[in-house]
Amino acid sequence: MKKIVDYRKLFGVNNEADLQELKTVYRNLMKTWHPDKFADNNEEKLAAEEKSKGIIEAYHFLVSIAPETLNQTLADYTITTSSGILDFGYKSQVLTVNFADGNTYEYFDVPKAVYTKLVNADSAGRFARRHIFNVYVYRSTSRLVAVS
Repeated sequence: MKKIVDYRKLFGVNNEADLQELKTVYRNLMKTWHPDKFADNNEEKLAAEEKSKGIIEAYHFLVSIAPETLNQTLADYTITTSSGILDFGYKSQVLTVNFADGNTYEYFDVPKAVYTKLVNADSAGRFARRHIFNVYVYRSTSRLVAVS
């Protein structure tokens, strides 16, 4: 997904970046782009505010899909994915799944063909367990966990 690639490029990290590395890069970027550093020039301050908002958003997103975060939440994720699917939606290769236990997860880079098969499957839950849940990068959107 373009969002993941762009955020990793902004931070200069790969997909195996650990939480400590993300935190260090985040702090250094915020030191560089903090709006208070540009108090003398209003135009630069506004640009720095936008840049810092993007950095904050990227940090929270990358932390939510970091391998450490996924490992820490694996037990809860396993329970959630076995609770049953209430509803799902698809937009721009992002599959959003609402589960019976109230949690919502996003799955990234899901091809349209896989989504079509999910829609046409006899059992959406069984299809998703076999072909989606442990195949695609995911993150919880119902309770974002940020451990750092």
